Amino acid sequence: MSLPREIYQTLVQFVRTFGAFILFFVELLMHTPLTLKRRFGLVVAQVHNTGTLSLVIIMVCGLFVGAVLGLQGFANLSRFNAEDTVGTFAAFALIKELGPVITALLFAGRAGTALASEIGLMKATDQLSAMEMMAVNPMRRVVVPRFLGGCIAMPLLTAVFSAIGLYGAHLVGVSLLGVDVGSFWQQMQQALSPKDIEEGIVKSIVFGGAASLVAVWEGYNCVPTAEGVGRATTRTVVITAIVVLILDFMITARYL
Repeated sequence: MSLPREIYQTLVQFVRTFGAFILFFVELLMHTPLTLKRRFGLVVAQVHNTGTLSLVIIMVCGLFVGAVLGLQGFANLSRFNAEDTVGTFAAFALIKELGPVITALLFAGRAGTALASEIGLMKATDQLSAMEMMAVNPMRRVVVPRFLGGCIAMPLLTAVFSAIGLYGAHLVGVSLLGVDVGSFWQQMQQALSPKDIEEGIVKSIVFGGAASLVAVWEGYNCVPTAEGVGRATTRTVVITAIVVLILDFMITARYL
């Protein structure tokens, strides 16, 4: 009887956690307009914290991902005498798929963990409780600016990743492998449609909201100990990766 009991308890705990997560998200949305009106400077600071400070890893990874796409595209397309379409191959892969997904995973590993650990440490050191004692709403002062900062920074980082990735594909395909530069860019422009670009934009916005929400949720609801903060940081990366891949499948299916 222990196994059915454990399954039941796990299911009940999941339902409770999911319900608390939904209530947390609703409260977050309720405080968003007032935070944008009165504490816009905090939001800008968090855009800098989550976006600007992540530019180096985004640009380096984007360059080498684009370079690898250029190599793989040339190696495989040359079998069909279609090496001039390397630019189209790289553009579709970066704008529709790899750009938003890899940026979201890098965002979770760098900015998401920083958000979760920062809020978790504030909770562990009773800073959030001190704010409540001083009649300062920690949700409005701490959580919402970090959530909005991540939501704004993620699409911008995705655009940078895709642009640098295309440059990396151009560098390898045109400069190293001898693909015609006119064919590289012209076929890319002819093949890409507004719907393809829209798909990439939608994914970046959705992934940014999901990654930021998971990070602030884990930090705000972690056990206020050093071990609890560490577990919250680990869960942030794991849950964000799973959620991003599930959402990626759903959005891709929607745009077929």
